[in-house]
Amino acid sequence: MGEERVNVPTKQSRAEFTRHLLQDVQALEYMLKNQWFETDTIRIGAEQEMCLVDKKTLKPTPKNISILERLKEHPWATTEIAQFNIESNLSPQKFTGDALRLMETENRYQLDTICKAAEKKNAKVVLTGILPTLRKFDLEETNLTPKPRYKALMEAIKALKKPGKDFELRLAGIDELRIRHDSPLMEACNTSFQVHLQVTPDTFAPLYNIAQAVTAPVLGMAANSPLVFGKRLWHESRIALFQQALDVRTSQDHLRQPEPRVSFGNDWLDSSILEIYKEDISRYRVLLGDTITENSLDMVARKEIPKLRALQIHNGTVYRWNRPCYGISDNGMPHLRIEARVIPAGPTVVDQIANAAFWLGCVVGMAHEIKDIRQHMSFADVKDNFVKAAQFGIDTQFTWFNNEKISCCDLVLNKLLPIARKGLELQGIVPQDIDRYLGVIEGRALAQQNGARWLLKSYTELDASVNQDESLTIITAAMIKRQMSEKPVHTWSLPKAEDLRSYRPAGLRVEEFMETDLFTVHEDDLIDLVADLIEWRRLRYIPVEDDQGHLCGLITTRKLLRYYTRKGRPDAPEGKFVTVKDLMIPDPKTISPQNTIKEAMIIMRGEKLGCLPVLKGEHGELVGIITEMDFLRVSGRLLERMK
Repeated sequence: MGEERVNVPTKQSRAEFTRHLLQDVQALEYMLKNQWFETDTIRIGAEQEMCLVDKKTLKPTPKNISILERLKEHPWATTEIAQFNIESNLSPQKFTGDALRLMETENRYQLDTICKAAEKKNAKVVLTGILPTLRKFDLEETNLTPKPRYKALMEAIKALKKPGKDFELRLAGIDELRIRHDSPLMEACNTSFQVHLQVTPDTFAPLYNIAQAVTAPVLGMAANSPLVFGKRLWHESRIALFQQALDVRTSQDHLRQPEPRVSFGNDWLDSSILEIYKEDISRYRVLLGDTITENSLDMVARKEIPKLRALQIHNGTVYRWNRPCYGISDNGMPHLRIEARVIPAGPTVVDQIANAAFWLGCVVGMAHEIKDIRQHMSFADVKDNFVKAAQFGIDTQFTWFNNEKISCCDLVLNKLLPIARKGLELQGIVPQDIDRYLGVIEGRALAQQNGARWLLKSYTELDASVNQDESLTIITAAMIKRQMSEKPVHTWSLPKAEDLRSYRPAGLRVEEFMETDLFTVHEDDLIDLVADLIEWRRLRYIPVEDDQGHLCGLITTRKLLRYYTRKGRPDAPEGKFVTVKDLMIPDPKTISPQNTIKEAMIIMRGEKLGCLPVLKGEHGELVGIITEMDFLRVSGRLLERMK
């Protein structure tokens, strides 16, 4: 749930905080050496992140504080970094018997409770890795949850960035996305279902190594985040987006390559959790601090259990996909956990618990079969598998034991599901629950459909009949309708345009609606080139830009037709026209991406314009165009709905 009382440290306070951090490591080392940790009970737990959307538009709505006001009596509900996110925390369960079913039941209860509170605020909850209707301007810092912890984190990350350097997101899948953003709040795109497994100090290293190895196939099966700002990117785009959102590194002239704060790791563990903590302190500068009065070394000398607060704060600012965790159980004994952070939220409650069961079963089952996984795989292959799983999801080809090349579905069906079943049986999970949750994973593999595959197929199908914003809205509506059902995503049919009863585009901004795949010409291009472009691409308007992407003018089919009908006349000035500059409309009427499409419509109708180039920034960078055909498509769909 994070540490609330944190701040951006000064030079002096950073030194004092670092002193406490080093003391915490020494205290932890003493506790491990003297076997202070809980070993007789193994528990599991989870954290559920979710998105909040407006009830009518299904766009992000910044209402987490007001919704949480209605949930005061439920301490398990808490904030997330953006105001359009909420997190709930499931109770730890002893990893045996009906623990998984209890997790599902509690997850449903918590989500139902939050949904009812959200309904009172005209909002809905969405379980998804990345919300399809999320827009870039939703990630402006005005949507930062107003709590000191989040403000301090934003300030600390930006302080590490070189002045004048923006955060960048570059991803390529079916489509390509290359954008800049002035805030690390891009990390708020991601929502996950984080699963915790308690382990003993002696088993931490071998189990952590196994968790690293099985992360890729678990991620491939669970992938649910392929759409970002209307672009079809990686099957689990959360992985790259999160790393790039918090990446403060700069390009190096030489081969020095510092590690990002979001990381899979660089090597196997040898013996202890301390290896991770020591590496993270060595690699990553203290980002957040606090005034700490607890002296952990004095406490262990008195045989008291320290909270290791400095270590907890620093660990919370280094984002390993399998994160080590230290905690204190209700019985007062310290314990260790492995937190799996790769599993995305959604698409359904049962899908999430199935993902958790698969990961937990694989880790425990493989630990009983294999003494040391390092004898079977190289870490390079494990890390390569992880990146490929994020890119290709259920379609990934993995490198497995003894350099075997195997598809994700074959690996799961033929090797990992039996191991996961054995692991859950060894923990005493009831047979019907094993069948229920691993049956979902098997069904996905047989159908070759997970959340990412469903989202990609749905978007591609809808793209042929409706505009981008409507497609994303339809998909989001379908997800909301199905997320609490007993039907996992591999059984879902594709949504249809008519499934959305109400679509409200009037409040859309131009940047959500405009065409960005532009065909442009320069002033010195031949007019004949313009004519061919218009014919080949079936265009009615072509913007004219310079080498820096600034708008110079506009060519219309009407101007081109006038040119060709008049250029042969001896008294017509068109006879002397050769280049685009001779023919174009200079300084055409334009609009900003932040304007609404209603405002665009009023301008176009009032001034009898067929299009509006879209310019951004004080220098007038051409970023898109909006035409009367865009409005015709929307109005046609609205008329169909009325009918």
